[in-house]
Amino acid sequence: MPRLRIASCQINTRVGALDHNVELILRALQEATDAGCDLAVFPELAITGYPPEDLLLKPGFIADNRAALEEVAAATRSCVAVVGFVDAGRDLYNAAAVCAHGEVRGIYHKRELPNYAVFDEARYFARGHEPAQLWNVGGVRIGVSICEDAWNPAGPILDQADSGAELIVNLNASPYAEAKLGRRERLMATRAADASCALIYVNQVGGQDELVFDGGSMVFDAAGELVARSPQFVEDLLVVDLDVDPVFRKRLLDPRGRPTDRLLPVSVTRSLEVEATDQRRSASEAALPAPPIAAPLDPDEEVYRAIVLGTHDYLVKNGFSDVVIGLSGGIDSTLVAAIAVDAIGAEHVHGVSLPSRYSSDHSRRDAALLAENLGIDFRTIAIEPAHSAELEMLAPSFDGLKPDLTEENLQSRIRGLTLMALSNKFGWIVLGTGNKSEVAVGYATLYGDTIGGYSVLKDVYKTRVYDLCRWRNTQGSAPVIPEGVITKPPSAELRPDQRDDQSLPPYDILDPILEGYIEHDRTVGELIAHGHDEDIVRRVVRLVDGAEYKRRQSPIGVKVTAKAFGKDRRLPITNGYR
Repeated sequence: MPRLRIASCQINTRVGALDHNVELILRALQEATDAGCDLAVFPELAITGYPPEDLLLKPGFIADNRAALEEVAAATRSCVAVVGFVDAGRDLYNAAAVCAHGEVRGIYHKRELPNYAVFDEARYFARGHEPAQLWNVGGVRIGVSICEDAWNPAGPILDQADSGAELIVNLNASPYAEAKLGRRERLMATRAADASCALIYVNQVGGQDELVFDGGSMVFDAAGELVARSPQFVEDLLVVDLDVDPVFRKRLLDPRGRPTDRLLPVSVTRSLEVEATDQRRSASEAALPAPPIAAPLDPDEEVYRAIVLGTHDYLVKNGFSDVVIGLSGGIDSTLVAAIAVDAIGAEHVHGVSLPSRYSSDHSRRDAALLAENLGIDFRTIAIEPAHSAELEMLAPSFDGLKPDLTEENLQSRIRGLTLMALSNKFGWIVLGTGNKSEVAVGYATLYGDTIGGYSVLKDVYKTRVYDLCRWRNTQGSAPVIPEGVITKPPSAELRPDQRDDQSLPPYDILDPILEGYIEHDRTVGELIAHGHDEDIVRRVVRLVDGAEYKRRQSPIGVKVTAKAFGKDRRLPITNGYR
């Protein structure tokens, strides 16, 4: 039986950075060649990075992307490379190039274009419509597909299998969401088994604005059994020796039947035999150990690592070296500081305590203790002088009116102003500290604690914030998050003895309602039918809908749930439906 040595190249591309992406691809291709690989597979749109969005409307970008592909193709010698890029004809296509012998030998156009959630591919690309094409590599007939093509059970993979494919390579840029790895594995195993084809699933890794790509590339045999898997959240070159059994007998005996000749798609098989060099022959003859199957991560670790990677890549890819965080001594800013340290190192993190007349002593102590535990720069800038001056300045206009939320919000806005001043002076980006529960109901001060260049916890519910803090304290030689931060009642500390549950339902009640309304799009009636208190549901829904204008003016942040605010969940600000 034929044996192919295949490299799954899980790389961290940058959108628009064509030279950088080519360098990554060529480095991985050389490593695959040195390992004696017959085939190296790269992620979807590896040349341009994913998603390129309206860069695709620039003709110069499309031309440069094609020139970059030719540079990659020219480097192919004894290893065939399948590389994602943008192809242009009458329309634009999300495409994969099959490169061998120093040139592009074939092109596949993606047929299934996702246009939901964070995806807008129908805005830019036309669907591929060519008949099934197969490429012969090392005596194995190979079909190529791209991401969403594999999610349609009657899609291109089935066509290619019916045309005689023995191995399918599937190029992906599949964004992370919690527990998605398991869903991908089940789906790809089903596709491999249904098609009676071995399947290589290659996913990109890294952060791009709100999105995080977690990798987790996988290899399946023709029975749908998992053969190998790359770890999540890191670049990885996974080399696998794959014995490709003849599959005609299994297909002939498949009880689901086979298409008749009349229905079979026309297939074109192109030979890509590459003469082996002595170096490649020697490498390929050496037996490989059993391929690794990276274990799935603990759910809290998975979310934590997704946020760390998303934060790291947003900062590094946009040229920021240092961050500044307002440390209140509360749970949210504490977790953001820990994530920042894990993302870019303690020497690049600056914590600032901004106490007002209402800040408690224990909150100040907790902020200082956290900074000491993390080893970060820490300073205190009391905001009382500015707060008093603002109150005095506004006193004539507020004469005769009782203090209310206005005076509370002044403190938050002064803190925001102070952090932005430090950002301007030193070039530090401000990391926002609001969580998804607060962002959802608008429990935040516009132009105060909504400021920042990146909102680390924007898609993390408050109850999950506590879980992540507890998990982080299990890492390393000693806990870094003070126990008092985790156990004390949450409070904005903008008035005497303030607690969050005076303004909102307790978070263990609030968060399930928010998840049902936001992630599952349930109506008020449906939420009530699920057992939630009617008065609380109506109040929460009113708060969520009324805060849409705040969310539109808040910084982006890492997406980790099934439906995040921003690119994922898009509702009109002016909205009369309740």
